Amino acid sequence: MDNKKEDIIIDVENLSKKFGDFIAVNNISFKVKHGEMFAFLGPNGAGKTTTIKMLTTLLNPTGGSIRLNGFDPSESKDKARHSFGIVFQDPSLDDELTAYENMEFHSVLYNVPKEVRKKRIQYLLKLVELWDRKDNLVKTFSGGMKRRLEMARGLIHHPRILFLDEPTLGLDPQTRNHIWKYIKQLNRKEGMTVFFTTHYMDEAERVSDNIAIIDHGKIIKQGNSKYLKKITRTKSLEDAFLKLTGHSIREEDASSIDMLRSHRRWRHH
Repeated sequence: MDNKKEDIIIDVENLSKKFGDFIAVNNISFKVKHGEMFAFLGPNGAGKTTTIKMLTTLLNPTGGSIRLNGFDPSESKDKARHSFGIVFQDPSLDDELTAYENMEFHSVLYNVPKEVRKKRIQYLLKLVELWDRKDNLVKTFSGGMKRRLEMARGLIHHPRILFLDEPTLGLDPQTRNHIWKYIKQLNRKEGMTVFFTTHYMDEAERVSDNIAIIDHGKIIKQGNSKYLKKITRTKSLEDAFLKLTGHSIREEDASSIDMLRSHRRWRHH
């Protein structure tokens, strides 16, 4: 029994988040095993980003509990934060610095020892095939290159978990494939747990070991692609999603984006 507990690196119980009367995340529970590629699949406005913000200590939950790498973020925020790296939807690199300087700045923030820093930066930039561009300003990089640099930067402090919020949003299919190649390499070489949100069916099906389908702030069903298709008696993940939620992800996109925008305006008011 203890071994099983130790194998769980993200443990979420009855997690909720309300903004006024709006319930963004509604009493969700899930567990992620160490070394797993775990997908949060759902349309825009389903609660994916709000969940990831709670998991990464950027938002306080309204209710429920989170344990990351054995730590409760509400009690041990620094230890929890050192357990993960994160790549947000919105770019967070400094465009006026070089790739190497961005990496160095982040390693100082995370107190990576000076003697380790140089070797670690070189290893990660080579891993994402950006070592030859280390002295170039980030503003000269394409969207895909920036995303790769953000992933490398998020790993500078040897985290056990990498959080990726829609990591391939806005990228062309070829670049998306390349990004996933790097993520899978990182998962394998660093022995790292990867938790990612997506609304791309093919990504969730192709890349993940486990999928949680989230819709309107609730987890509808969880399991691998094969299981989700089996219980819905469907041949594709898209059909399984349709059967479980009553709509396709694409149908939801426009209305969810509008809802999210009005919700954001309310928050900033």
